[in-house]
Amino acid sequence: MPLPSLSLPGWFHSRNVDLISRGTRRPTPVGRSIFIVLRALDPLLQYSILAHGTLSSIPHALGLRTHTPGLPTTTGLAVIDSFGLSPYRLALLGMAVGSAAKQIYWAGMISLEEMPASAAVEVALFNSVSNSVNALAFTCAALSASAPGTAFPPAPLVAGGALYAVGLALEWWSEVQRAGFKASSKNAGKPFTGGLWSLARHVNYGGYTLWRAGYALAGAGWAWGAFVGSFFVWDFSTRAVPILERYCAAKYGQAWQDFQQRTPRTLIPFLW
Repeated sequence: MPLPSLSLPGWFHSRNVDLISRGTRRPTPVGRSIFIVLRALDPLLQYSILAHGTLSSIPHALGLRTHTPGLPTTTGLAVIDSFGLSPYRLALLGMAVGSAAKQIYWAGMISLEEMPASAAVEVALFNSVSNSVNALAFTCAALSASAPGTAFPPAPLVAGGALYAVGLALEWWSEVQRAGFKASSKNAGKPFTGGLWSLARHVNYGGYTLWRAGYALAGAGWAWGAFVGSFFVWDFSTRAVPILERYCAAKYGQAWQDFQQRTPRTLIPFLW
């Protein structure tokens, strides 16, 4: 999973920030547990925003009017209908649940790198703040991707949901593929260049970019989705990828140079 940094203004001025201790593989149960707990709590926060107007004082303080929650979903399935959310808000909650599940799985089952408590808190908060901005924007009349009376499902949700699903699957499965490769002792000291990674050298970062853009698009529309997607392309291209490329070049040598030549795409298969 990509680990962005929030250490502003230091992060903004330095493009050499990386929260992963590359090559440092040792148990950090405290940091990992903190990350898992915080990510598990995020869907509860998002539900509270979408169902009960938690944090609505923030847009109100900015002079923004918020929507009423809308009619609750009625599917006949108690587990879904019990949330009392409109179909659109239920979809946004599902995005929060899906991203939390993916990242919890990554932290508990895939990642081997050291995860200090400070980094765990920083990354978990980054994701919760990002999700909360999307949810709060959706509840605001001036920012929402859905106007009252709009037929369901509106275009931003369809497009955003598709981007989210593709991006999350791309990030999740690429990391599962790499973990399986690394688990074999015969692959020690070799970079994984097969599977989805043969389409882009940092395909997991590309997947994260896509689902973040899709989530933002579903919450606050086309302009916000484009901004969020552009931000992550810029951040990964100018910070995370150069750091990782230098690390991999030093670790894998000629094998990494060969991979760069065979796989010119950096983030998103067939595009970037």
